Amino acid sequence: MTCHVHAFDAREGGSFRISLTYDKPTGTGKTTAHTDTYHGHFPKLVANERVIEVDEFETEDPALRGEMTITITLTDADGGTNLLAVHDGLPPGVSSTDNQTGWRMALAKLAAFVEAGG
Repeated sequence: MTCHVHAFDAREGGSFRISLTYDKPTGTGKTTAHTDTYHGHFPKLVANERVIEVDEFETEDPALRGEMTITITLTDADGGTNLLAVHDGLPPGVSSTDNQTGWRMALAKLAAFVEAGG
């Protein structure tokens, strides 16, 4: 999957728009057959502690529409940082299992990047 960041204003009240495109079209994209485009905003940012973002997929499918709130909490851990991401309002057309799998994969890649000194 590749990511295209169309806009990203990383401040409280700032907004963003992002597209995720599958390397191999699966026909399961939310916006097109192989792309998930979503936009949102940051109602709350607390440096080194918490990020609250509200996301919405750009889709015509009613099962995938609606705002999701993601609250990310960061806490100190032995030699690192713990990250807890809580999702509220996941659209009914998004499997919670698939959502968890996607987040675990993304966080594993982030950890590898950070640990490599990226």
